[in-house]
Amino acid sequence: MHFTNCTLFVSFLYIYLILCYTDCADGIEPISTAAVVLGVGAGYGLLKDQTYCRFYECCDERSIPGLTRSLQYNLETQVYGQHIVNKHIVQAISAHFNNLGTSRKPLVISFQGQPGTGKNFVADHIAKALYTRGSESKFVHKFLGRADFPEAIRVDTYKQHISDVVRNSLKACPRSLFIFDEVDKMPSGIFETLASLVDYNAFNDGTDHKKAIFIFLSNTAGVHVSDHLGTLMKGGKLREETLLSDFEPLLQKAAYNVEGGLQKTSLIESHVIDHYMPFLPLEKSHVIKCLEAEFRRWGKSPDKAIIDEIIGTSIVYDRRHGMFSVAGCKTLEKKVAMAIN
Repeated sequence: MHFTNCTLFVSFLYIYLILCYTDCADGIEPISTAAVVLGVGAGYGLLKDQTYCRFYECCDERSIPGLTRSLQYNLETQVYGQHIVNKHIVQAISAHFNNLGTSRKPLVISFQGQPGTGKNFVADHIAKALYTRGSESKFVHKFLGRADFPEAIRVDTYKQHISDVVRNSLKACPRSLFIFDEVDKMPSGIFETLASLVDYNAFNDGTDHKKAIFIFLSNTAGVHVSDHLGTLMKGGKLREETLLSDFEPLLQKAAYNVEGGLQKTSLIESHVIDHYMPFLPLEKSHVIKCLEAEFRRWGKSPDKAIIDEIIGTSIVYDRRHGMFSVAGCKTLEKKVAMAIN
């Protein structure tokens, strides 16, 4: 670790001279005092930036670089079968980061699809691209449905907890990321206080909420997405030709009506969710790519016989169309670990 000695010296000297001036000078006029106070504040900010923030995480561009090009590359090379997500997630986050100064509300996205289609994987990649410490960043806050909110009778307590965490986190860093996983396992009504916090001009206490990102992950509508995609494909439409507009109305309706944290919520009624992202069900070819990637993660190159054996015992197809994997890539990690050992 290396300090920029010249910058540090200037910073220390600057603050020393200002403090000395305020202690020694007589008859300082109010306007001069104000200038000195502002100067000390600016000097402290510079000093913190050049010292503490070089070694510890701060709410600045060094700790939150917003590497959207890196996000695009990672999604294109590591997320399979999700052309809609890969395209629109990067666009949404890039637009949000490029307009932080003029944005009037935080970015709010709902991820919906069956298990094993990549919802958590994409959320982790977003955190990794935006924050130097990725999901381990103190500015990334993750809530898990069954673990954090297990009892429906405590919904009022949970609502207050979410509100407190969001408010305090935004005061500490306006560029915070909030990920709500297993939304379908959360009690209905849990997000009622959150709705007002993510709307336009939500806070009147000076807290900046417009730079934040909120992501909701849910299995809700997974079956609806699968059925609709199958119908479109059997009607002659290629999977890669499907559009976000083919699924968004379906996802919004399902999220509002199906039991879970978003059921009958004002988050949907108030139209504060900016994007509903469909995670399409995976076909056999996509599961094979996931499997090969998992072997590569172990530093292995499996032969076709091993791939065929795992695929043959792992994929259960949907009943209606018979071409989508019910579990996606969810169970492959343990299958590969067993095959290697």
